[in-house]
Amino acid sequence: MHNFNHRLRIKLTILEQIGNLVFSNRLLSPGIDDVPLMGCGDWNDGMNRVGKEGRGESVWLAFFLFDVLTQFAELARSRQDITFADYCVAQAQQLQHNIEQHGWDGEWYRRAYFDNGEALGSSSNQECQIDSLPQSWSVISGAGELSRSRRAMQAVDRRLVRREAGLIQLFDPPFDKSLLDPGYIKGYIPGVRENGGQYTHGAIWTAMAFALMGENEHAWELFSLLNPIHHGSTPEQIATYKVEPYVVAADVYGVAPHSGCGGWTWYTGSAGWMYRLLVETLLGVNLEGDQLRLIPRMPKSWTTYKIHYRFRQTIYHITIIRLDADSEEEKQLWLDGKEVAVETVPLIDDQQVHFVEMKVR
Repeated sequence: MHNFNHRLRIKLTILEQIGNLVFSNRLLSPGIDDVPLMGCGDWNDGMNRVGKEGRGESVWLAFFLFDVLTQFAELARSRQDITFADYCVAQAQQLQHNIEQHGWDGEWYRRAYFDNGEALGSSSNQECQIDSLPQSWSVISGAGELSRSRRAMQAVDRRLVRREAGLIQLFDPPFDKSLLDPGYIKGYIPGVRENGGQYTHGAIWTAMAFALMGENEHAWELFSLLNPIHHGSTPEQIATYKVEPYVVAADVYGVAPHSGCGGWTWYTGSAGWMYRLLVETLLGVNLEGDQLRLIPRMPKSWTTYKIHYRFRQTIYHITIIRLDADSEEEKQLWLDGKEVAVETVPLIDDQQVHFVEMKVR
């Protein structure tokens, strides 16, 4: 319990620090298009000149901020700060409206706006016409209008998922010869690292987004595409990939003659996101305090799978079973042979072995 409370205090401290930043108006001060200012970079610090004069805006940051506001509202309510929670919700709703008003390009969401108001991540651009980040986060955050998010993710699949090369580009086309000056990202040759290659951190968000839209088979296909072991199954693949196939690579180059070559293994936060994609999003194991919420997203070829989950010093053996298509049974959840009425499994560190069974359609 001490470790759990310590982690909870750390999480609350982090959220409070984020809140101080958000509500000091440094993030809630919008630009001319009513989305957050970008400054000298957001998630993609290589785009450090998009908003260097203080007027450029980030559409991706608008989606991310919506998610922060929504989660912060829940935290405020849990601490009985209803006024503050309502303020967070109101700001999130306004931000959501602004995104749809100023961030939609016609087939996907734009990435950003330069200081001079020129769009980035737009079909009007010669380079960086579509960026995966705002499309994925329109789904992950829940802020995107549903039909638009689906169109945007279809565009990602069509424009950025490169099945023949086994990669998912961050954006396309890469920066090269156009007059756009986004920042030091343009110093990378086309297709390398953030400049139009696969930046695995962002590619994992693409797979997550498809899963959250209910496209489970599609999400598992993309996970397989990202899985490094599938880049080293043959001598030919190894000669192309050139890095270790047993760790996640931060990036995979996307333009010939380097297409398919991996880079920056071992040193990447993408491994943590890959773990979350597999365990939380696809296998559906989500820890919520002292409860376990199971949201399995099985590929069609699976009828069952097992998870051995350790909660502190206690083991839970979890079996997920797919019901037959013609079965009249509904979704059911059992703990130690007794049906659980709620949607989560209560966790107790009693150092006894427990058995969980879940049947899903």
